[in-house]
Amino acid sequence: MNHSTEAARLRRGVVRLNRRLRHERGDGSLSPNQLSVLGHLHRHGPATPGAVAAAERQRPQSLTRVFAELEAEGLIVREPGTADRRQSVLSLTAQGLGALERDMAERDDWLAGALDTLSPTERGVLELAAALMERLAEAD
Repeated sequence: MNHSTEAARLRRGVVRLNRRLRHERGDGSLSPNQLSVLGHLHRHGPATPGAVAAAERQRPQSLTRVFAELEAEGLIVREPGTADRRQSVLSLTAQGLGALERDMAERDDWLAGALDTLSPTERGVLELAAALMERLAEAD
């Protein structure tokens, strides 16, 4: 199998799994962009809107509405930067962390049940694949 065939097969599997995980989310769940912003702030700590957008490979203008929604819902706070007070810094609130954890828990419950149907060897292969996909996601 050549690299382009492998890549296409991997992409199809990731897309299908992602679609299934989205389906397992409850009504009123966070949007994918909201999840990515909250997840970034959870993993990396406070950041400027531009830094979040760059890390998520989006334009800051594309996330302006998302930032405003999350702030209005009390899931993030926007404060002036310490070095440059004209620049704002976004931080995850306790309520935002709770919303992120609830959203992830809904999908994790389904995924845990699905993983139980696999053999220990298959689960080990998936664990290795997950680590490799993390490395691919970080590659330039």
